[in-house]
Amino acid sequence: MRSKLTLAIGMAVLGVGALALPAWSHHAHGNYVNATKDMEGVVTEFHALNPHSWIYLEVTEAPGKSQVWAMEGSVAAPLLQLAKEGKGLKVGDKVKVRCHPLTDGSSGCLLGYIRHPDGTVRDYDEGAKETRVEGF
Repeated sequence: MRSKLTLAIGMAVLGVGALALPAWSHHAHGNYVNATKDMEGVVTEFHALNPHSWIYLEVTEAPGKSQVWAMEGSVAAPLLQLAKEGKGLKVGDKVKVRCHPLTDGSSGCLLGYIRHPDGTVRDYDEGAKETRVEGF
């Protein structure tokens, strides 16, 4: 009887570990560079999702040459709360972002900060909390 209980507990611990490992590794940021990039552009899409929200930003890098960047951000709940309060991002908003680009050079970033049209700066890697950032 005791060995069956020990086996059941051992199997439960292994099962929990097997489920937790992918979630833990999911939060690695190895596919983004350590350096940040500042860009200005217009929000073309906004998706408040879990586990990460996505903001698509059309950035004009040269006259007549624009590119859409996919920005990975925080969880949905704080972003939806901001929208409910009338402080969230909307399609068409012109914003400034500071993010960590993808290592492969494609047009994607891990969001750091966004300066909203009203001048408010929010940290989109930390639940879109209002913050101050020197030189941004």
